[in-house]
Amino acid sequence: MKKTTLLSVILLIALASCRHKEKYDATGIFEANTVTVSAETGGKIVSLAIEEGDSLAIGQQVGLVDTTLLSLQRKQLHSQQLSTEKSSPNIAAQAAALRSQIAHQQNECDRIKRLLANGAATQKQSDDANAQLRTLRGQLEGLLSTLDKNRSSITESASALQYQKEQIEEQIRKSRITAPITGTVLQKYAEQGEYATPGKPLFKMADLNGIYLRSYFTASQLAHIRIGQEVTVIADFGGDEQYEYAGKIIWIAQESEFTPKTIQTQDTRANLVYAVKVAVENDGRLKLGQYGEVRL
Repeated sequence: MKKTTLLSVILLIALASCRHKEKYDATGIFEANTVTVSAETGGKIVSLAIEEGDSLAIGQQVGLVDTTLLSLQRKQLHSQQLSTEKSSPNIAAQAAALRSQIAHQQNECDRIKRLLANGAATQKQSDDANAQLRTLRGQLEGLLSTLDKNRSSITESASALQYQKEQIEEQIRKSRITAPITGTVLQKYAEQGEYATPGKPLFKMADLNGIYLRSYFTASQLAHIRIGQEVTVIADFGGDEQYEYAGKIIWIAQESEFTPKTIQTQDTRANLVYAVKVAVENDGRLKLGQYGEVRL
């Protein structure tokens, strides 16, 4: 009787082992789309208040590259811009005297015209008065043209200074280190007090709420999978602890690759496999680099 019971237990264990080996169609590793945040300007890192594992919101400022010199340059450009704008000529004020003379000369021409009609003035007096009026009007036209050109030149200079100031302000904005996505800090590459150069990696982060299992299927299995297909993902936490998740195939590789050493396939003779991404909603338990299985 004891022998029969022991034999039954052994058979049950063997059967369970066989079932466990046959219950997956592909295996893989959990991954996520990562973003490496790099410095956009050069200078001393004044602050970088993050640690690996921190959760960040998109747009959240987490650090700053020194902006002292940039701020001084912006102030200098602002002063130059104000000085340039103040040097712009007041056309109305500078032309007022000539306009007054023209108005007076016009009245004089009208008076001489009346006198000429009554025979109290000569034609020469009328011609001289009209010539003087034309001269004053010519002077006004020349003055207005000169002042208009000067004002246009000054306006262009002020605009150029404004563009330079906006460039400085953009550099100051880029000196603020912010999170490009909502996610978790995976690795930190720089520390406060270090010198940053444009393009230097500062930290890496990823959105761990929506991760995917990069699994591998053999060529013979491709006919049974398609993008958008619902599958079951089994996360292995070691030992007998496993959890099932709903997954969806979001990407299938167009080219095969050699089977990674850490990956198992149903067909142990298969040398080439196709990578497939299966999206999974993370409940907080799944970790990057963790082993998982796919069941169609």
